[in-house]
Amino acid sequence: MAVLQELTSQQAIDLENKYGAHNYHPLPVVLSKGDGVFVWDVEGKKYYDFLSAYSAVNQGHCHPKIIGALKEQAEKLTLTSRAFYNDMLGKFEQFATAYFGFDKLLPMNTGAEAVETALKLSRKWAYEKKGIAKNQAKIIVCENNFHGRTISIISASNDPVATENFGPFTPGFITIPHNNIEALTQALEDENVAAFLVEPIQGEAGVFVPDEDYLKKAHALSKAKNVLFIADEVQTGIARTGRLLASCGNCNCADKNCSGTPDVKPDVLILGKAISGGVFPVSAVLANDEIMEVIKPGNHGSTFGGNPLACAVAMAALEVVRDEALAENAEKLGQTFRAEMNKLIEKTNLVKLVRGKGLLNAIVINDSEDSSTAWEICVALKENGLLAKPTHGNIIRFAPPLVMTEEQLKDCVAIITKTILEFKK
Repeated sequence: MAVLQELTSQQAIDLENKYGAHNYHPLPVVLSKGDGVFVWDVEGKKYYDFLSAYSAVNQGHCHPKIIGALKEQAEKLTLTSRAFYNDMLGKFEQFATAYFGFDKLLPMNTGAEAVETALKLSRKWAYEKKGIAKNQAKIIVCENNFHGRTISIISASNDPVATENFGPFTPGFITIPHNNIEALTQALEDENVAAFLVEPIQGEAGVFVPDEDYLKKAHALSKAKNVLFIADEVQTGIARTGRLLASCGNCNCADKNCSGTPDVKPDVLILGKAISGGVFPVSAVLANDEIMEVIKPGNHGSTFGGNPLACAVAMAALEVVRDEALAENAEKLGQTFRAEMNKLIEKTNLVKLVRGKGLLNAIVINDSEDSSTAWEICVALKENGLLAKPTHGNIIRFAPPLVMTEEQLKDCVAIITKTILEFKK
């Protein structure tokens, strides 16, 4: 088969099944084009994208400003490694540290790499700054977390699908229930705790939003015990939840007119996905000097981390978030979406509840977690022109690009409502 030969959807699916590892279970749709909130399959059918590549495409597919930055930089210089300086990394570091309010940035490529970086950073800080005995540092994590799939990261997971037959695991993690201040208070009594790693909203677990004051209390408890508060905002960051960062609370730093103070200022901030608008793999860990200075030459790095192409793309992507007021749009449309889903719940017993913040939302289907109902609903949504995906069995996550208009959102609500009301198992 020629590389450039056009394929039908079934041919493309068959190729993946035959030659690729079966590490995903995709919805049966083969996409070949994207623009804004829309994607098209290889046969030309148009869909609303209501997943945004797990919130990587917050700025919409193929945003012209981001693609323009990619093209311009790609024609000049793409990669030098960190063996040499390049003329883009410093610009990106200056831009991003000012944008998010930190002293230093350590660039990587993927969200999992950024989480690994934060784990290494917090352990080294614990030994060199806090005075924890060598190899005794512990990191508190929450049940049902999703921080990635490397060996160290799944060592902090309680998901059997992610962990079965992958041991032995990395030690040094304390697992507590999410959204449980009492459990965190007890875990922090251990003097060997270096950090508390938390997702402000647990996305992969089904968009679990903690109590309004949970992060603020958790941050205060961590500070009182000289424990680093690490916010994994790979999925929740970059305006997805109606704020620049979900940990901002009522502050919105992406708003040009905002003069507020964030509810929580993480000691270590982990970013990925939409930091590049889904155009190029970019991730970053941000912290202030007293933490980041423990990293010395040779301690950590990446051949591609901080490459000129990534830096150009990321700066353009972050400018789009700010200049197009995407956080404010997510806040407004998110309120509308949840209100409309609550109206739907009044009309059917198939949906139990809706939850979320901004444009990171989920509906819970009234069936067991091991049922196929949510999957079948997503297949029906696909047939009606909207793409979404189940998570944890009976939960459907809805996360469209933040460039969506109110008119487009209403159209999507009509598709979801029609599909749910007409669905027959």
